[in-house]
Amino acid sequence: MKPVPEATSLRRAPVQRRSAERLTRILDACADLLDEVGYDDLSTRAVAQRAGVPIGSVYRFFGNKRQMADALAGRNLERFTERVTERLKTAGGEAASRSGGGGGGGWRTAMDAVLDEYLVMKRTAPGFSLVDFGNQIPVGTRHAEPNHRVADRLTEMLSGYIDREPDEDLRRTFLIAVETADTLVHLAFRMAPDGDEKIIEEARELLRAYLSRVLD
Repeated sequence: MKPVPEATSLRRAPVQRRSAERLTRILDACADLLDEVGYDDLSTRAVAQRAGVPIGSVYRFFGNKRQMADALAGRNLERFTERVTERLKTAGGEAASRSGGGGGGGWRTAMDAVLDEYLVMKRTAPGFSLVDFGNQIPVGTRHAEPNHRVADRLTEMLSGYIDREPDEDLRRTFLIAVETADTLVHLAFRMAPDGDEKIIEEARELLRAYLSRVLD
């Protein structure tokens, strides 16, 4: 099972701080407009106007709105990774303080961090409901590649935390967990705007049952 390569949507990577700040404004505007008008009515001109940049600045980075949405999805994955990493650092410190030693909180703590931070982004991150990590454009379609990419990232990020080799078995385990969580969380948000809590808790229990069999 080969890792899925990272998607690259930028025509040109920002080199200077000013360019990086302009790219951030463009992606922020794209995210806001996705929530306001949806993907079909999104336009590069509207993004440029919202971001307060010339239309040429948008085309310097992106050839079309699909590339912008892909880049936003990539940024979502980076921010998700940062959120989970920071949460696990805090959890690891708390566990060490309680026990008087080192080490993290194990796969259960990691699973809760991954699921909880995904739910926070699902509820609060602009544009996330449409693009999340890249698998919902066109609206309503779902492709496997982003979930493979998330599984790759979790294998890389969590293997040391749970004291496991980042091998194919662990990656397969995370891929199954990601696919399962993805399906059930989307069901929860179809049932209620902020996610049906009972479905989310059932998803959490299902993941715990599967991962306990594999990781304990």
